[in-house]
Parts: sequence; C-alpha cells; structure tokens
Amino acid sequence: MIEEYLTRAKEATAALQALSDHMVSKVLLQVADALDANTRYILNANKEDLFKMDPEDPKYDRLKLSPERIAGITADMRSVAALPSPLGRVLSSRVRPNGMKIDKVSVPFGVVGVIYEARPNVTADVFGLCMRSGNVAVLKGGREADASNRAITDVIHDVLTLGGLPREICTLLPIGREATGELLHANGLVDLIIPRGSSSLINFVRQSATVPIIETGAGVCHTYFDSTGKTGMGKEIVYNAKTRRVSVCNALDCLIIARDRLADLPEICKRLADSKVTIYADEEALAALSGAYPAELLLPADAESYGREWLDYKMSIKTVSGLEEALEHIDRYGSHHSECIVTEDSAAAEKFQRTVDAACVYVNVSTAFTDGAQFGLGAEIGISTQKLHARGPMGLEELTTYKYLITGEGQVRW
Repeated sequence: MIEEYLTRAKEATAALQALSDHMVSKVLLQVADALDANTRYILNANKEDLFKMDPEDPKYDRLKLSPERIAGITADMRSVAALPSPLGRVLSSRVRPNGMKIDKVSVPFGVVGVIYEARPNVTADVFGLCMRSGNVAVLKGGREADASNRAITDVIHDVLTLGGLPREICTLLPIGREATGELLHANGLVDLIIPRGSSSLINFVRQSATVPIIETGAGVCHTYFDSTGKTGMGKEIVYNAKTRRVSVCNALDCLIIARDRLADLPEICKRLADSKVTIYADEEALAALSGAYPAELLLPADAESYGREWLDYKMSIKTVSGLEEALEHIDRYGSHHSECIVTEDSAAAEKFQRTVDAACVYVNVSTAFTDGAQFGLGAEIGISTQKLHARGPMGLEELTTYKYLITGEGQVRW
C-alpha cells in the first residue's frame, strides 16, 4: 500500500510541473482561503490530538493550534504564493570557444518527503513550499498530530480536486513505522527526504535512509554576554530567545557570560523569573544569582546541563574568562544551529561571526529570528544544520536543484 502511495506521488510530478507559475500561485491562495474557512474543522481535529497528550509534555505547545496560529499558517502560504518562482532561473551562462552555450538552470527535485513529529503547521508549510517550487510533497507526520494533519490535508485535497489536479501532489502517508521504513528506502520514487524533529528522529533517518537526506538538526542555542555587552540589551535578548516559544529549535538553551560581568547577571536574568524559567547555573553564576533569583528556580549545573536542547522553561548558564573560552564552549556543545553574541566590541563581534560554526550567527539579535518567514523566505521547510546543498532556513531556492542546458549548431567532439 505504501509503495502505491509513493508511485502515485511520483506520477503526479508531471501534472504539477506542467502548471504555469500563475496557476501555482492561484492554487496556493485558494488553499490559504480554504484553511481560513475551515479553521473550526481543523481546531476540532487538533483537540482530538491534544486530548491524548500531557499538557506538560514539551511537544504540547508545538502540537497546539489556535485561530491565531492558523492565521499565521495561511499568511505564510500567501507570502509563498506571492514570491517569484524559484524555477527556470539561469544560475550561470557561458559560451565555450567552440560556440557551444551552456546554461545552468534551476529545476525541482521532484518528490520531497518530509518526516516530522507533533507540528501540524508543517503539513501546510511543506505543501506550500513544495508546490511553489514544483515538488510533490510526501508527508509522514507523527502519531501525536495525526487528526490535525489529516484535517489540513483534507482541505488541501478539496482544493486540488476542484482544480482538476491530482490529490497526490500532497500525499500524507499513514502513521506507523512501516510507512517510515518504506519512505526511507523509496529509491527511484522519492528524490529527497528532510527530517524535522528531535535529535533521535534525525539520527534514525540519517542512519537508516538510502534516499538522499538534508538534516534539519536539533537546536542547542547559546547566547554569549561579552565583557562589553549592554545589560539592558542582553536582558531583552535573553528573555526573548528563551521565553518567546520554548518548544522551538531556535530557543535559547545556554547563556554564556564573561566572568567580569557576573555582577550584571541578576539583572540579565530578572525577567526570566516572571516566566518561571529554571536555571541550571555553574558555581560562579550560582553564587551571583543566589538571593537575587527565586531559590526554587535556581539549581546547580552538572554535566548534563550543557549541550542539551531543553524545549522547556529551563536553561543553563556557563561562566567563562572571555571570548576564547566562550567559543570553545560553543564548539564543544553547540549543534551548528543558531548562536549569538551580545557585545559592543566590533572586533569581538567579527571574530565570533567568523569563528562560530553554525548556520546562523547573530550579533546583538535574538536567536528567535532563525525562521524562514523572518528571513523573508515566506516560510521554511526546516533549518538545515549541514553544509551540503542547503544551510539555515530552507525556503524555495533550497528546494531546487539544477541541470545544464547545452545549445549549439552541430558541434561534435572527437
């Protein structure tokens, strides 16, 4: 049964790639309107999923939909619809001495499979980005979000059917390990797989897949408060990066602070107490916060406190002698996702951006901005932490590859 799903998805690529750019945009706008119109239907399905999950589970916030979140999903889809097509772009062009013209032109991958967990917004985001880039989307969501994913897919299928297009342009696979296993080994039917979720999911896909993959890694994100950092600025950046949405991959996990700024640590962390953030601090930071931060929210750090993606109202603090030690800590514990420095020293800022090996490196900006929509990409299919093909927020351009088009007047080679 799974092979039949994938075969039909492969066959749908011809119909999708035959559509004009105008028609693709029109369909995406129709889907956005339909999702808005079916908000209640989607929310009712989402309630089924939420009922089965413990509200204390870090995934609960990722799973939860609301009218505002659905409005955000549809706004992103409209933004994607309005973006220029990434297809048919001439990436380079040259004429060889024999008169042969060679153009390097962007084209779709074909069939893109995405494996994800409790994030139903991914269903709509992936469909929108894939369709705009000429790719059929094969979706493998988690059991936790199955009712929500099916509701969103139902709405998409209704629009595709009314437009005379194959429903398989957006293919939602059944839940269960069988579907995952067949997708990972669907060579010849699926061109690319992108896993989105926990480090365990990503590691499993990396180790198991025979289809090419792009890793969207877990986000272990740091903010380094440098000797010259502004206290007020650091306070706002740390609070925003940690508490805006704790369940997302760009949330702050570890604050690194220069030893000569420990006196400012209580002020930097002050707002975190309002959100009941538990801090796991090393010995020096613990001493600096004792009496200034709620005792029930202040705990000593241990070996497990660093290199950890908390996905919760928790974070660690590491005291360092300066920039070099901060860079060493990030190199050891980071996940190559998003890293920030708060500083007024331009030389320190330049060295931090040059040295840190991460997809997104910030100076005096919250890591919460690692997001396709915030980067002007309309939406994202994931945050790539690898270095091949794509890195950072993946939008339309990252969902294309290229081919060479060669034109001549009878040239031959002997």
